[in-house]
Amino acid sequence: MQSFLVESEAILTAWDAYSDEHSDAEGWPLNEVSYGWRMVQRDSETWRAFQPVRSCARELLNMAAFQFQHVSAGDVAPHWSPHLRELRHALDRLEALRDEHAKARETRREAEPLPQEEVVDSLAARNEEAWSHLDTWAVKGHVLLDIHATALKRPPRPGHAAPAPARPASPLRPGRRR
Repeated sequence: MQSFLVESEAILTAWDAYSDEHSDAEGWPLNEVSYGWRMVQRDSETWRAFQPVRSCARELLNMAAFQFQHVSAGDVAPHWSPHLRELRHALDRLEALRDEHAKARETRREAEPLPQEEVVDSLAARNEEAWSHLDTWAVKGHVLLDIHATALKRPPRPGHAAPAPARPASPLRPGRRR
């Protein structure tokens, strides 16, 4: 998650610099074609950066929701709950877009082979539609780390002993890999 947050911030910073340099005073692109291609690149890079997180995003959200319930009220930041809802909604949309795109490509592939240009255009359209949801993860995803860090710093509840550390495996254990 941390690497996605860092990478997406770098992508957005690069996009902002490009946009500022290639737009007029009113914010309109100086060259719409170049600007559009750079936007496609931004969307693609952000989609790609999110893929390692996507595979475990649902578990991250569930863990954060569980931890959130067990953090003392004084440690809860007011934005945590709405951010978790927004992240869950954004993930739902990203998964739906991924599924819709995969089904559409499969349907078209069964009819006839897809020209490379059509594949690229299809991916660009999916990434463009996904970008705002990816941006939600980039901007608000830190809440997962904040909740986790807060949950880890709280002392154990009275009457609940901390679990004993796991014992290291014996070097003489049969079948042990080296």
